[in-house]
Parts: sequence; C-alpha cells; structure tokens
Amino acid sequence: MNMVEMLQAAGIDGHKADFYLASLELGEATVAAIAQKAGIGRTNAYEVLDRLVASGFVSTVQKGARSYVIPQDPIMLLRKIESQRQIIQEVLPQLRSIHNSSGGKPKVRFFSGVEGIKTVMSETLECQSKEVSAIMSNSELFRTPGFDFINDLIARRAKAGIHVRVIRTGPGDSRDIWRSSKKDRRELRCAPENFEMGVTTYLFDDKVSIISSRAEHYALSIQSQEFFAFQMSLFEILWSVSDPVGASRGP
Repeated sequence: MNMVEMLQAAGIDGHKADFYLASLELGEATVAAIAQKAGIGRTNAYEVLDRLVASGFVSTVQKGARSYVIPQDPIMLLRKIESQRQIIQEVLPQLRSIHNSSGGKPKVRFFSGVEGIKTVMSETLECQSKEVSAIMSNSELFRTPGFDFINDLIARRAKAGIHVRVIRTGPGDSRDIWRSSKKDRRELRCAPENFEMGVTTYLFDDKVSIISSRAEHYALSIQSQEFFAFQMSLFEILWSVSDPVGASRGP
C-alpha cells in the first residue's frame, strides 16, 4: 500500500487522507496550498478540513486575514487507535454477552487444516476470564501445529496474564517441557495411564475448542454455556484423579 492507502486503512478515509498527508508535507500552510498539493477542489477542501479538525488531526490558526492549517504530530494516530482499543476492550464483555444471549443456540464453527487449527488455538488469547483449562495430547500437537507455534502461543498467553490448567494425556514426552510454571502461568497434571486421547480440548469463557489428531486435521469451536459447563464438569473430575507435575528441571 502507498501512504494514502495506509492512512485510509488507519481510519482517515477519502480525501481526508490526501489532505492530511499534504498538510504534513507542507507544514503550516493555507487551505488553498494544501488543496492544490492534495489535488482536491478548494470548496471540497474546506469540508474535508472541518472533518479533520473535528477528528483532531489538524488545527487552524488565524494570522491577519489568512487562516493556516497546522497538522498534528502523526503519533496522535497511534494514541487515537490505542484510545479506541481501550474503549472497545471495556465494552467488549457487554457486547459479547448481548451477542451470545441472542437466539439461544450454540455457535459452532469448523476449521480445516493447519491454519484453521492455529486460528482456534490463538482464540484462547482472547479469554476474558483469564482462566483456560485444557486436555492436551502433546504427541499430536508436536506434529500439528508444531513446537514453534505452541511455544510462541505460550509466551503470548503468559504476557496476556492468562492462567492455564493442563491435563496431559497419552504417552509421556521425553522432553522436559511445558511443566508447571509460575512464569508461564501454567499448572500441569498428567492423566492416568489408561486415559488416552488423540485430541486436544481447550475450555474458556463459554467456549469449547477441539483440536483433532493429524489423521483428521480439523479444529472445532463450540460456543455454548450449557456445553461448556458440561465439559468443565468432566474436566474437574479428570483433574481430581490426575497426578500433579512439578516445575521443569531445566534452567
């Protein structure tokens, strides 16, 4: 994308992007000078100016008989986006509550292939409760989506302040990794030897996410309060009979 397209993607749409970019290049300048550089008609330029002033992207100053446009530092674009993000984060739980309560039916999404699996696993980073429960098959996850992706997901989850309880199933892994860790906000237990699953399940908020074995290669996301509560009850039973695993012995 060129600079104008980038500004438009950031929310400065239409001729506002052309006008703002021209004002940045000219510095303090008249509307006529900016309009000429931006390739905008003078009458239209004043309408664009009014919208930019209202949005806080530029200001004006009167000097004698002339009015000059002063562009704001581009850093305010980032501050504006951060402010909008903060507002969205604050209102998001209420919006999701309204969305989830509509219709009274579970929302089921199916994803195929490795990218779909990565998408569903990455959704755990959006956990509003900051508490994730998981039943994991490491032998399958090492193959798909792979060790590097999972390590990156762990780091991002810990940075987001999300705690996870993990029940590991299937054959023991020779690598001494992903054990209980305060730094990674993870508590690990191993399921009884006779309990083996080829799939991985994540439980958070009101979602149940299922990652299949490599043989079937799919991911499933089910958003349902009733189904989530049922799966959490099964998780707690399995958690109570699983063996705690201490911190990693490595550095």
